Amino acid sequence: MKLFHQMQEAGIKANLVTWNTMIAGYAQNGYANEALKLVCEMQLAGVKPDSITMASVLPACSSLASLQQGKEIHVQIMRRSFESSVFVGSALLDMYCKCGRIGSARRVFDMMSERDAVSWNAMMVGYGMHGDGKEALALFEQMQQTGMKPDQITFVAVLCACSHVGLVDKGQQYFAQMIHGFEIVPRMEHYACMVDLYGRAGCLEKAHDFIKSMPIEPGVEVWGALLGACRLHHNIVLGECAAKYLLDLEPEDTGYYVLLSNIYAEAGRWDDVANVRIKMKCRGLKKSPGCSWIEVNNKLHTFVVGDSSHPQKEEMHALLESFNNQMKDVGYIPKIDFVLYDVEEEDKEYILCGHSEKLALAFGLINTFTNIPIQITKNLRVCGDCHNVIKFISKAVCREIIVRDANRFHHFRDGLCSCRDYW
Repeated sequence: MKLFHQMQEAGIKANLVTWNTMIAGYAQNGYANEALKLVCEMQLAGVKPDSITMASVLPACSSLASLQQGKEIHVQIMRRSFESSVFVGSALLDMYCKCGRIGSARRVFDMMSERDAVSWNAMMVGYGMHGDGKEALALFEQMQQTGMKPDQITFVAVLCACSHVGLVDKGQQYFAQMIHGFEIVPRMEHYACMVDLYGRAGCLEKAHDFIKSMPIEPGVEVWGALLGACRLHHNIVLGECAAKYLLDLEPEDTGYYVLLSNIYAEAGRWDDVANVRIKMKCRGLKKSPGCSWIEVNNKLHTFVVGDSSHPQKEEMHALLESFNNQMKDVGYIPKIDFVLYDVEEEDKEYILCGHSEKLALAFGLINTFTNIPIQITKNLRVCGDCHNVIKFISKAVCREIIVRDANRFHHFRDGLCSCRDYW
């Protein structure tokens, strides 16, 4: 990056290969906004993008969940007749999957004149992320019928799809088929998928036994899947076991401390919560705050938990309070157990109202037309109370609300969610 800027300062013109290298480098290393800006600079410099440029920049749209910018790049792809490139097609369908438009992704997939394993895998991963495990598995069967041989990534997609919809028996069958039918040696991510499959379904002891039977040393992916399941199903003993291994393997990762702290908080073990926080403080670690963002008028708006600095805060809070009162009239009881602080119940209800996904939703309802879906991205797993509230609001306002959290997509329509409350 430094050398590239030095070239620009020296007046040396970068060629197409140099621009593409820089765009891909930015996109792959977490600098999505910079990658998108660089594409604009490239064209202003008189260098025309090629299919590699398009395939390189689309992941930047995916990481930002910026559907509008992804659509604009799609238009450029069509204008320049790059649709026939399998690399562009795969990147494009992956972008639509990660920006919440699984239907658009499937249309791109169906129109591809050529597909490779990456295309099939991306589409299957997309269906899994959106909670349509059956469609992912149907695609897996279709892939084999075309003669395309599944690879290691294919089975990660298949096992994840089974996990997201609770198909435990199917997942076990596919894991065995991978080993014995396709002679693929399981990697750490396959074992992590199986632990996640058992853990989400509440089979925690089975997940633990599976870990103990692994022929390789379990890594952070595996123990992390077990710890997440213990948080979900309130199992302190196994949670402590998983956390011990994780904190030995990656003592600087704040996520594992937070998960363990949350398990203790849900059980009301506030002394243990305090001890975990002391350990974090001693290591100089800080918890990442809950953060959500929404794209409105081609601009990303970001909200953090308890955000009180937004210029529309009063209007947003009034709208949420109105929905809260409507819900209470029909029997809604706030799930205060999702507030992991030792405070009074009234304070817990107030904290729930400030969750970042609710603030982003209120902002979206106020600032968008009523005939378009609202899409929100969150950096953490959506909490159970927010999930219930968004279901209610989707029915009250007759709109589709799409939430992409750290694990998957939730499509809320008419008071229901695509995850069927299994996430």
